Amino acid sequence: MALSLTPIGDLAAALQLGERELVSIVGGGGKTTTLFALGQQLSGSVVLTTTTKMGSERDEGVPVLVGADDGTIERQLSESSRALVWSDRTGHRAEGVSPQDCDRWFSSGLADHVIVEADGSRRKPFKAPYAYEPVIPEHTTTLLACIGAHALGEPIATSCHRADAVVDIVGGSIDDLLTPDAAAQVLLSEAGSRKGRPEQAEFAVLIHRVDPDDAELVQALVEAIRPTVRVLCIGAVASSTR
Repeated sequence: MALSLTPIGDLAAALQLGERELVSIVGGGGKTTTLFALGQQLSGSVVLTTTTKMGSERDEGVPVLVGADDGTIERQLSESSRALVWSDRTGHRAEGVSPQDCDRWFSSGLADHVIVEADGSRRKPFKAPYAYEPVIPEHTTTLLACIGAHALGEPIATSCHRADAVVDIVGGSIDDLLTPDAAAQVLLSEAGSRKGRPEQAEFAVLIHRVDPDDAELVQALVEAIRPTVRVLCIGAVASSTR
């Protein structure tokens, strides 16, 4: 069966997100791409932020607020309906806000949508969390777990952030290859990508940067996850890009 790819420009519609959402994004490759894609596609007012750290060089044209109070955020949203909020910025690194801030912005109605990058992966395409990760707001309505397709079939040691945490879930050695079954174990595990999911939060998996070279492994991963969990495959920007 041929893979069905979701264009990144159709992500919000494919996820069937509601009129008000607090979306937390965890895992590996594609988190920031997902953050900005949803920020562009969702209607109403949207706050984009992180509860960890992210690169400060990427804002996709969204107005950036650093250390702003709620009144300043509200004024920005009234002007442009979008705001990218950090607590601090030093060089190329932006410091995130607290999960309580995210919960307050959402529950108070300050923003229709709050989209949160709630995990870090040091630019690796896949990960499992340590004990203090991820940092998920309590009122999260949708939890999205990301994996870069090019992690599949590669050594866990080189393709995964927190490689030892991956092995704690799947067994074996960090020198083993990340098979579709192993990736599925982490994605579906309460100690893996579902760790910290609030009871009310919907859960979905996003497989990013899928190209023809990955198709067989990605198909096997999709089959290992479905029908338990919704999974979307998102194509690579260019087929030659890994």
